Amino acid sequence: MTIPVGPAADPGLGKAMVTVASYPDYEAAQRAVDFLSDNKFPVEHTAIVGTGLSLVENVLGRMTTGKAALAGLASGAWFGLFIGLLLSIFTPRHWLAPILTGLLIGAVWGAIFGAIAHAATRGRRDFTSRSSLQATEYAVSVETGHAEQARQLLTKLNWQASGAQ
Repeated sequence: MTIPVGPAADPGLGKAMVTVASYPDYEAAQRAVDFLSDNKFPVEHTAIVGTGLSLVENVLGRMTTGKAALAGLASGAWFGLFIGLLLSIFTPRHWLAPILTGLLIGAVWGAIFGAIAHAATRGRRDFTSRSSLQATEYAVSVETGHAEQARQLLTKLNWQASGAQ
């Protein structure tokens, strides 16, 4: 943990903020703010600011027309089930029929639309992925008037962490 000395205004946060500690990962910054909260610090004057942002796209696997149709089938089935449940409210005797009909129609149309949507890309994106923003550093910033109290508490947290190792 590094503790910078000078104040810095964080644009976009609205008030003059001072970075009181920096951490290599979000969980450590979150632990610091939780520690402040546990020690009755007014955390509403605190922000966790990620810097050095990168977009990371993890490739999960290959996408084929069949897989796209299967994914469409699943999402269509859920939507059809929802519509079927809504319609079953108005059919007191044969309530199962609208549920099964909605499920079936939703699954079929979902599969069709999933396959068509994938085929329309013409192979330009034949993979599935998950994107996330990642920062290289997470700073705990506090409004100027509360900075000294936050520094003292976080120094105490650092002592406890180093004593436990």
